[in-house]
Amino acid sequence: MRVILAGYNVDLDVLKEYKNQNVLLTPESISAAYARISRSPKSIDVLRENARHEIAKARTSNRNIIFEMGHHSVAEHAVFNFDIIGISRRAIEEFERFRLCSYTEKSQRYVTLKGDYVVPKELEDKALRRDFHSIVRLQNGCYGLLYEKIKAYNYQKFSAQAKTRKGRLLLANLAKEDARYILSLSTQTQVGTTINARNLELMIRRFASHPLIEIQELGMKFFKLVKRIAPSILLFCDANDYDKNTYREIEKHFRKLDSGKSKKHGEDVELVECTRDGDNRVLAALLFKVSGRSYGVCLRTVKKMSNKKKLDLYKKACTHLELYDVVLREFEYANLGYSLIVSGGCFGQLKRHRVASITWSDYDPDLGVTIPESVWTVGEEKRFLQITEETDRLFRKIEKSVPGIGSYILTNAHRRRVLMNVNLRELYHISRLREDPTAQWDIRDKARQMSILAKRALPITTKLLGGKSEYPQIYRKLYGRYPKVKEVPVP
Repeated sequence: MRVILAGYNVDLDVLKEYKNQNVLLTPESISAAYARISRSPKSIDVLRENARHEIAKARTSNRNIIFEMGHHSVAEHAVFNFDIIGISRRAIEEFERFRLCSYTEKSQRYVTLKGDYVVPKELEDKALRRDFHSIVRLQNGCYGLLYEKIKAYNYQKFSAQAKTRKGRLLLANLAKEDARYILSLSTQTQVGTTINARNLELMIRRFASHPLIEIQELGMKFFKLVKRIAPSILLFCDANDYDKNTYREIEKHFRKLDSGKSKKHGEDVELVECTRDGDNRVLAALLFKVSGRSYGVCLRTVKKMSNKKKLDLYKKACTHLELYDVVLREFEYANLGYSLIVSGGCFGQLKRHRVASITWSDYDPDLGVTIPESVWTVGEEKRFLQITEETDRLFRKIEKSVPGIGSYILTNAHRRRVLMNVNLRELYHISRLREDPTAQWDIRDKARQMSILAKRALPITTKLLGGKSEYPQIYRKLYGRYPKVKEVPVP
């Protein structure tokens, strides 16, 4: 794994002075200057000038404000960009769980993979390492085979599209999208990321406490790259018992309580909770925003309305809602909780909805695998299942020897349980993006089921749920006309 510090923010005036003076390039001066805004009568530009010419004082100020006064938010003004190259898909799931950072990852849907993978350092047994290499090579070989066969089938089925370069690229990408389901979580990827210093400090501390060596190394690389540039805003970076032991101890406690009864899979998508009276609460929040009345009065007013009047109020709130608009913030007052069973391929996209609260358990071979329909179409389902069964056997073998490391060998087809809590506003975003025909089929299916369940629970405020492509028709069904089309300005 390689981690490169690609950039960080600095005071623009420092760049102007940099050519002629021995000026230190660091984001600390911005953090220190902004930290003083609340307590100084000086203009912000003067505070910045003082900080960039007195870096030692700026660093002392940062430490005092962050450590002694507890104002960690000033560290958010320092921002870093990193290239992360050669990290495993297994590790990237841990990295991308931090919701206030930005990530752009190499896509297995659009890039033809060459078989690079990570062997976890915890796997010291030579025999297990040989087995690990053997099964990954088998998986990678199947990936190549599936890609070629599915691509050929797509070219034949959609022969008109295959006549153009753009069409062939689309059909080839669809083949990659499905072939990747046989790839392991040890497959290498790369990601560009932007992280502010406050979140970076949290990330480094969590990574120091993480059981996976690959994650620990990522945290150490971050620390070494940034500490020399901005030592005053990375303070709490050591491993701690809270991050290291809490989930382990909860698991041990559960084992004592577990009756040992067989696990039931349940449905792939279940609505396990929903805000009671959610439609009314959203509508009441809309009235609260504009009426000047207390929320209690607004809620009682809505409850007395007929369903038609409630629908009319909802329609008023969405009349001017165009395709790429976000529904009003008041829609956040209804929450829905889903219990999901998703494949690794689906989870790779689901976890990107970081505004939602997402808790996931480990991948579990007992939940089976998700096999793309195209694999059956080209007659490769037996080979696919044979490889996943061999993978399961090696997984259990590794887990007996090195618990927690077996997941590296599992594939994108393997499944895990996810608990996902979303407010209705975020569900609208998920629906627009993931129910669209251009979305990947696996997550599209899950999003569609989530919307169906939401519409049953909240029949009024979900009327416009749906993918981007079908939105004009959904809108027309409700309003009797198509929505206005926002024109894109010509540069």
